[in-house]
Amino acid sequence: MEQTDPRTWRRDPASESAGFTDLATSPFRIDRDRIAASPFFARLGGVTQVVSAGGSGLLHNRLTHSLKVAQVARAIAERINSASDSAELAAKLGGCDPDVAEAASLAHDLGHPPFGHLGEQTLDRIARHRFGLADGFEGNAQSFRIITTTDVRGPSASGLDLTTAVRAAVLKYPWARLHVPDPHPTSMDVQPRGAAEPADAPGTGASKFSAYSTELDDFTQARAPFAGRIEPWQQTVEASVMDTADDIAYAIHDLQDFHRIGVLQHAPVAAEFTGWADHAAELAALDDATLTAERRLPGRSLERLRRRMHAKDGWIVDDDAFTSAVARVRDELVDGLLATGFDGSIEAEQATAAFSAKWTARLVDGVQVVASPSTRTGHLTLRPAQWHEVQVLKFVHRRFVLLRPELALHQRGQASLVTTLVDALDAWLLDRDEFYRLPRRLHDLVELARSEFSALARTSPELLIGATGEPVTGADAVRGLARGRAVVDFVASLTDKQAVTLLDGLSGRASQPWSDSFVL
Repeated sequence: MEQTDPRTWRRDPASESAGFTDLATSPFRIDRDRIAASPFFARLGGVTQVVSAGGSGLLHNRLTHSLKVAQVARAIAERINSASDSAELAAKLGGCDPDVAEAASLAHDLGHPPFGHLGEQTLDRIARHRFGLADGFEGNAQSFRIITTTDVRGPSASGLDLTTAVRAAVLKYPWARLHVPDPHPTSMDVQPRGAAEPADAPGTGASKFSAYSTELDDFTQARAPFAGRIEPWQQTVEASVMDTADDIAYAIHDLQDFHRIGVLQHAPVAAEFTGWADHAAELAALDDATLTAERRLPGRSLERLRRRMHAKDGWIVDDDAFTSAVARVRDELVDGLLATGFDGSIEAEQATAAFSAKWTARLVDGVQVVASPSTRTGHLTLRPAQWHEVQVLKFVHRRFVLLRPELALHQRGQASLVTTLVDALDAWLLDRDEFYRLPRRLHDLVELARSEFSALARTSPELLIGATGEPVTGADAVRGLARGRAVVDFVASLTDKQAVTLLDGLSGRASQPWSDSFVL
């Protein structure tokens, strides 16, 4: 691939002259290596996937999840390129390089804060309500900020200096919360997945997005080579590969985890599936209010899933395919894997591995590249049978793991910890007598954010709006936004254990002035 190929463009192509060397020669392999060598990637080993692994090694963390997503993504990309028709279509749409898909998959969760999605929701609320940041916090946008701005692995010490193709492939939701592109996806009649505004926060912009206002220059540059090939709001093919691989890994591996530790029990899952299969027609006749009131009874949750799919994804949903998916998952997961509890035996390990391998192969086999997809999906999507199966597998995880009261109790405590930690760090930043003793990393993030927001105030003041939609003016107000972004950046860069250790220190509970789990 020649240097003139816009997919290989970097912000600073003079890496060698800057004294910076890479082991690989392929530009996309260089990107993959830089991501894998990043401390932000290493920290994912200490970040919750669903619940903290507690050192047991039995549960996926964000690092092992990312490695498996990368494995699946590479298999999908190679499969696309092995068939002449899909390879030709992918090339017309901008390309599908396995190294790009793998690199984007390794990078896709870099921005996840401590305690997984719970930490993400908490930091978003704090960023918008406490600091007035209209962009709030979003894990995907934070990943893009890391690879373009806050990591220092690249030659300019500003981001990783990745190629345009890899940066574009990380953009799972290729729009900003409010401004870009124009018209914004929130205004579309059928909005892309993730683009709808939160039901409880109208006017705040897209629920999911992949770039903050501070990274719009990098966003625009990354998307430039794909102009005229895909719509402004569409994922690149390589981003769709990453997104699909993420769905496949999530649908399978989290179920494995909770089967292994005994949380995912056969009896309640079997009751739900049997209740729906035996009474599907009767359940379909219930009105929504009755179905909601009876939601704890067997079969009702699957019926609610079927109705949500009709409401959101009419482009693909099919009742026969849904029935078949329920039957397959019931046969292979419920009456297969879950019917025999995991006891650590060779037989149990083999059954779990076989389940994972079989389902991964089946779902990867369902991948297809389409020329004119629905706005609800990318150019790469799953065939109807496999698409419905993924929805049912993810349903089992949500209904029988994520909605458990024990997990809610655990997460409320984690949300309180994150909130208290942000309060303590913000108070330290505002303490003039102690400001000079800030952790150096936090100090550097404050300086970076002040530079960024001051530049926005000079060049793009229309992007500086508060969480209420009002323009932000005046040096003090701009510095307030910068302080908020710096604190959020800092907390988001911690592992679960580092967050706990740091709060212990700030609250006076630590027994020593330093710890090997956190380096000030």
